[in-house]
Amino acid sequence: MNVSFFQELLNGVAERGRHLLDRSLGGVDPTRELTELSRALLSGRGEASGVALAQEILAQYGVLAAEAQRDFFRFLADELSPNEAMLREAAEGYLVSPNAVSLNALARAVEAPRAEFFRRLNLAPGATAKLVAMRARLLICMESEPNLKPVDDDLMLLFQSWFNRGFLLLRRIDWTTPASILDKIIAYEAVHEIQGWDDLRRRLDPSDRRCFAFFHPSLVDDPLIFVEVALTGELPGSIQSLLTEERKVEDGEAAPTTAVFYSISNCQEGLRGISFGNFLIKQVVEDLARELPSLKSFVTLSPVPRFRSWLATIKDTVDNTLLSEADREVLQLLHDPGWILEQERQQVLKNVLLPLAAHYFMAAKRADSLPIDPVARFHLGNGARLERLNWLGDVSEKGLGEAYGLMVNYLYDPREIERNHEGFANHGTVATARPIRSLLKPASRALVSAGLVEGASAQEAEPEVEPIADTDGIESTNDLVEAQD
Repeated sequence: MNVSFFQELLNGVAERGRHLLDRSLGGVDPTRELTELSRALLSGRGEASGVALAQEILAQYGVLAAEAQRDFFRFLADELSPNEAMLREAAEGYLVSPNAVSLNALARAVEAPRAEFFRRLNLAPGATAKLVAMRARLLICMESEPNLKPVDDDLMLLFQSWFNRGFLLLRRIDWTTPASILDKIIAYEAVHEIQGWDDLRRRLDPSDRRCFAFFHPSLVDDPLIFVEVALTGELPGSIQSLLTEERKVEDGEAAPTTAVFYSISNCQEGLRGISFGNFLIKQVVEDLARELPSLKSFVTLSPVPRFRSWLATIKDTVDNTLLSEADREVLQLLHDPGWILEQERQQVLKNVLLPLAAHYFMAAKRADSLPIDPVARFHLGNGARLERLNWLGDVSEKGLGEAYGLMVNYLYDPREIERNHEGFANHGTVATARPIRSLLKPASRALVSAGLVEGASAQEAEPEVEPIADTDGIESTNDLVEAQD
């Protein structure tokens, strides 16, 4: 698709429509109040004037102050909602005569006029990117005004259609990628901060590194999501070993057997809640398996973003069977940041924290019986298995601040993906490797075995073997963007 030609065509239509704008609006100055322009866009029928109107609305919205933008969202929520009288009439008509004609009439009455407004707004050149930015602002406003949610719901429905998998373009990012895109990769990295261009080159240029991103034709040079991959000969236990400056790739090294997904970053806040990560992982696994037949394992090296906050909620609970008095004393060592520098204190803390981490993944649930850890929800929902806990896997300030350095490997074994996914989706079952289950303390084991923690029963895992490089059946029901919350 020649995007630049299409954009030029739209620009031409918009320019030809500008001289019609005053006449189509009854001779009123096109810089009139934004709400009046919005009503005109909905009521108009001319294509050229519609494109010009949409362009004018987006231009005026773009220069509004934050509070004025909030007022515009209130207008969309209050005045562009479904007509209650028409909706009631259509519903009654369907109940009296339930047929295709009355059903279509009901569907038209249910749809808010603002949905059509957004569709018409998208006619303007470059409108999709501006609508994505508009939703990012809307999400901020919704934090204090939840009554704006219907506006967000309508935008989400449109975005789910506009950004479906069929429109996404997978591109490899390497050191020859245009600098404008590389600069965005640095800015958008949300898991392990990229420390400038030298650090970026270490992640892109070596032969044992890969980076892939999804793009959309309407956001030509702005990635939606990207994943960084390390090709190794073993299951990695720390992010330091993958990102170290001293790492070098020697000629003649053995072919890699393991593809490690160590960072997945969503780039567009305005697309929060729209799933890209599941499709990205599946496509990259397929492409890597074709490129490198030596690959046998596909794993992640993932952060544990809620572990520290969860631990803070339980360690001060008086009636808590998870923690003995001795455990509580050991956890006091965490108050001194210097614990990370002494091996003896590290070992004492490891003996207490790893069993708690096993409980965290297998039994700590939200109200909906899903794991409280957002990264776990994503990968377990995709059908991965909780494979290994990595003590001090990330000793950066962020890693210590989120999880006292804990990281985790999720294994994508194509032979088990479907079963794992079904167990998690239907029963909340956490597919877990035997070494992690063995870490559970008796109190945790009893809860899990008895099913007293809803959906927390552990699944018996197969012996640890390398999975074949087959990707059939990789599915997802969750959204990685939660991991960036």
